[in-house]
Amino acid sequence: MSRATHKHRSTYRVLSALALLTLTVGAVTACSDKDSAPEHAASSSSSATSSTSPGAGQSGVTKLHMITNDGHRLAFHVTQGNGHTIVLDSGGGEDSSQWKDLVPKLHAETGATVITYDRAGLGKSDVVPGPWKVESAVSDLKSGLEQLGVTKNVTLVSHSQAGEIASYFAKDNPKTLSGAVLVDANLPPFFTDEEIPRLVAASQPQVDAAKMDPDQPENRQIISTAEGFAPAHKAFHKVTWPDAVPTTVIVSEKTPLDGSPVDAQRWRDAAATFAQDGPNRTLVTAKGSSHEVPKDRPDLVLKAIEDMAATRH
Repeated sequence: MSRATHKHRSTYRVLSALALLTLTVGAVTACSDKDSAPEHAASSSSSATSSTSPGAGQSGVTKLHMITNDGHRLAFHVTQGNGHTIVLDSGGGEDSSQWKDLVPKLHAETGATVITYDRAGLGKSDVVPGPWKVESAVSDLKSGLEQLGVTKNVTLVSHSQAGEIASYFAKDNPKTLSGAVLVDANLPPFFTDEEIPRLVAASQPQVDAAKMDPDQPENRQIISTAEGFAPAHKAFHKVTWPDAVPTTVIVSEKTPLDGSPVDAQRWRDAAATFAQDGPNRTLVTAKGSSHEVPKDRPDLVLKAIEDMAATRH
């Protein structure tokens, strides 16, 4: 393994202890390339301050739209389609390039408009100082979709930390969503009063190390995620998913806590509990997959999205 690759994986593991909930060093088998622009982004761009909508470009071509929300800019990558919209939200520490291989397949198979985006501080989006707040992330997603003219018939696909964004977004905007696919996502039942301190304690050494060099982008992500983690996730534990939004819940076989059998079982149990707690929810286990289900089992993720889109539109 090269020194650069080792650095990326080490960074990703630290983020995992908080955002992706990995408790052991060996649990993460894949890393993101946060230093490069998303490969599926087109060279042309348009500003959402105009009346541009996702359907305004050539079908099959991905266009970059820079959205402004609350004083910062965010990159939304739109592949034009017809009718409904599929929005792909990346895991903690990942930018929109996480979905680069799935986007053309989804567009070809469903004919839908496919949207990916870079959350604040990632990819082409502006850095926002201070702690990571799910409320701000939800505002960024909602504002971006509204400025792109997307307000209904959305299938939301969320991996890992994006499950938190999805939960709050769905609670507040159920009419926008026709369905959701939660891919080994952070779910409210997991964040109990017993589990949260375990996650905080496991990540503390890496957080302390990151604070020694806070200007590094990867360290900035670690620090911002760590700040306020416990109270934020106590609140998240109480969030309820709206019954009106059908959901497929994909849980990885190995989970992000593969090195801790007790915590791994809690992760699986949380997914099962979430799936059982409401109507129109389906639980799918990604056999043989690590937490990186989009990379390990893209076929399974693609099928789940296609099935949800086909039945809801």
